[in-house]
Amino acid sequence: MATQYDFVSSDTHLEVLPERWSGRVDAKYRGHMPRTVPHPNGGDALYIEGAPLFQVAFLDLRAGRTNEDSRPFDVKVEDTAGVGPAEQRLQEQDQDGCAAEVLFPNMQAGPGFWRNIRDNDAYLAAIRAFNDWLAEEYCAVDPRRLLGLGVMPMSTLQDSLAELEHCAKLGFKGIVLSAFPNGKVYPLAEDDRFWKAAMDMNMRLTVHVAFDRNGDRADQPTFIYPDENPEIMSKVKRGVVDEMSRLGLRSATSFSQMIASGVFDRLPDMRIFFAETRLGWIPFWMNEADFWFERHRHWSQRYLGFQPPKRKPSEYMKDHFLFSVQGPELVAIELRDHVGVDHIMFATDFPHIECEWPNTKPSLEALTASLPPEEKYKIVAGNVIDYFDMDPDMLNDTPSQAGSSVA
Repeated sequence: MATQYDFVSSDTHLEVLPERWSGRVDAKYRGHMPRTVPHPNGGDALYIEGAPLFQVAFLDLRAGRTNEDSRPFDVKVEDTAGVGPAEQRLQEQDQDGCAAEVLFPNMQAGPGFWRNIRDNDAYLAAIRAFNDWLAEEYCAVDPRRLLGLGVMPMSTLQDSLAELEHCAKLGFKGIVLSAFPNGKVYPLAEDDRFWKAAMDMNMRLTVHVAFDRNGDRADQPTFIYPDENPEIMSKVKRGVVDEMSRLGLRSATSFSQMIASGVFDRLPDMRIFFAETRLGWIPFWMNEADFWFERHRHWSQRYLGFQPPKRKPSEYMKDHFLFSVQGPELVAIELRDHVGVDHIMFATDFPHIECEWPNTKPSLEALTASLPPEEKYKIVAGNVIDYFDMDPDMLNDTPSQAGSSVA
């Protein structure tokens, strides 16, 4: 029987234990893989070499719990909705009126966490094993409704290009980057090879919140200027990229880096989706970024050899970036015209703490109550369907055999 779904979610997560995919790794690397262990204070923890024991985040395991019964400790992964097999996930979608989900990995104990593996071959084996498991075992159950994102490594451009090609062969429609394609958290000219290759493959580009500047990466610069030297940098302290981003949340640094790199002038058809940035602050920041860019670009050009992009930062934001919006973000809806309705995609963040599963509909209705029908459709389904090239009739669909057969 046909089902009328309410939305497509542009940002959800796979909070799965590493044992689900790590068995795919060659035996010689398995000792490097993350593994689940009991936490001394109760609940689950993840162990990986080179990092403190990671207690699973209660913020990431909220689905199905209420404000009254959730707790910030002693949490076990398997006790939460959204962590089971794909068949269970499809049933959970049906319970919530969700036609399909874009599936990001666990972002606290996922790609950035795996980068603690110092043996680069073992680290790349972890990335490959996860991507293979995601495509061949999980999303294969119903690829129309389970749109997984291939994970890109944080190592070298060549490694990124190799994994991008592999993800295309696996049938992924999109990939998620935690760093620039060169493996650092600042852009380099060589990144254009990756951007061009992804566009040629029609591979959708995503970043979750921002490029990952945690751990050792926090000490990396935000930008490499052509003529910078220690003497000049000791005097100026902050270049134009840092000045542009200073009044935004942490995603502003990633936006500023991409804009200042000039990539959108070189590749005018390139678009990229930044999930879970929060959206209400971005119109304010766009205005500030224009102001501070103009204040600082001239001396940056004179002393640092900075080559300014051709347009204002706000113009690139409106043309090249897409964003998610979640239930509480009423201000973002009020300010939607500043970024463009065509660039906003609803997300549940399931199974994280922001989600209302299995009762998303009331919060979605409240979020979109002021919208005309055509704008509401774009935000709750149309834009994500368009960006990820999904079935345009997703909201009027028949539940999959897998999803409807789960007990």
